[in-house]
Amino acid sequence: MVTRDGRRRVTISDVASHAQVSTTAVSKVLRNAYGVSEAMRAKVQAAIDELGYRPHAAARAMRGRTFTIGVVLPHIRNPFFADILDGFDEELAAARYQAIIVQGGSSDAAAESRALDALVDRQVDGILIVAPVIPRARLEEMARNTPTVVLGRHDRSAVYDSVLDDDEVGAELAVEHLIALGHRRIAHISQKGLGPSVALLHTIRARTYERVMAEHGLAEHIAVVATSYTEEGGYQAARELLVRTPRPTAVFAGSDQAAFGALAAVHEAGLAVPGDVSVAGYDNARVTALAHISLTTIDQDGAIMGKTAGRLLLERIGGRTSSVRFSVTPTLVARRSTAPPAIR
Repeated sequence: MVTRDGRRRVTISDVASHAQVSTTAVSKVLRNAYGVSEAMRAKVQAAIDELGYRPHAAARAMRGRTFTIGVVLPHIRNPFFADILDGFDEELAAARYQAIIVQGGSSDAAAESRALDALVDRQVDGILIVAPVIPRARLEEMARNTPTVVLGRHDRSAVYDSVLDDDEVGAELAVEHLIALGHRRIAHISQKGLGPSVALLHTIRARTYERVMAEHGLAEHIAVVATSYTEEGGYQAARELLVRTPRPTAVFAGSDQAAFGALAAVHEAGLAVPGDVSVAGYDNARVTALAHISLTTIDQDGAIMGKTAGRLLLERIGGRTSSVRFSVTPTLVARRSTAPPAIR
């Protein structure tokens, strides 16, 4: 086979000849197979680098493996997803896999389903889907044919693995923190358009907020605005909350990205954070620690979640069939966006 510029493509046989090993040995190194010595790995890798060998994806697919992993994200603007991908890519790199990232359409189940179909059509070896909104039956249908890890959902399945955060613990930490500071009028920004399924993280966070408020005798102050976990959604929700009488003294946003929008709305209204309104988020995306943001948030360690998802997916591809469910225990990270309410 020749490349587009007329040169002959370097083959696995060329690599084997250059390294003076068998094609089987080269194949084992490319597959990161068990039992390959470090000396053999180094020898073959040196030949690959010197010859500029690149495995042919179509040929790999015909042999049953493409060494590609599909990743479906709700959207690509959430900085927390970057933390997940950092950990995921770190795990894949050691096994010589590449990720193909597609956008699923946020709360659009039909768009998410089309994204999954596109990855399956490209014969990826496995799929990681983050915070999916499609029904579990659709996920299981796909997982029966393609190794799958679901990140962020709380439902259980025998055919795919799950990586999740204990959202009930995390939401409780956030609300308890605000109550301990002295806040009573605490509002919550949630997600809309995804249904009330208890498997979805936004439902768990909203219900936990309501439960904790009621347990502290604050049911009359419960205020939930359902929007989207985006800056635009958080901004519009906060604008709605800020014109209420009496105005909330604190806002717990269900995601950091929504909290960023809330911060913008508070400042636009001529109010101070946290002097007039405290704001807390959820995710602990890296940007929340920047000095000019300093957002109080819930840390669910995106890098660990991504790394674990990568490991589980590679195990699935390697032949494991038993289901694994990995849960991260969240922690509160208190920063300057929350403080005791001003005395009125």
